[in-house]
Amino acid sequence: MKKIAIFVDVQNIYYTTRQAYGRQFNYRKFWQIVSLQGDIVSATAYATRRTDDKQIKFQDALKHIGFNVKLKPYIQRSDGSAKGDWDVGITIDVIEAAKNIDVVILLSGDGDFDLLLTKIIKDDNVSAEVYGVASLTANSLIEAASIYHRIDEDLLL
Repeated sequence: MKKIAIFVDVQNIYYTTRQAYGRQFNYRKFWQIVSLQGDIVSATAYATRRTDDKQIKFQDALKHIGFNVKLKPYIQRSDGSAKGDWDVGITIDVIEAAKNIDVVILLSGDGDFDLLLTKIIKDDNVSAEVYGVASLTANSLIEAASIYHRIDEDLLL
């Protein structure tokens, strides 16, 4: 049975599914699909720490499904922009996990992860699968992935 590790760039998935479809990603259905492919040995969702009830309920739902939720402070800048970037944290965790698993599944459309996937495929001989909204996923990430899965209607709430 394949050993699978899942890494979710929560902000990226939230904003891309909202922009493309006006809907939210169905994490429970995604989990069901992936669990049929092997043994999910780790699953981490990277999000920003927000104190509103909606976010707390969402994070609790992720934990109930089986995700470890890692939170980073949500920083509101004086110019009105916000920051809560997990790229480095995700990268470190993927590099560590790739040594002990068969499949890395990354949920993100961020092209910054293309070098990461290229590295783990070459160095660790793992399969690197990406789930992303096609119109909002960097071509370089799609090309770097062993398998690319489009997030479309069937993976939305």
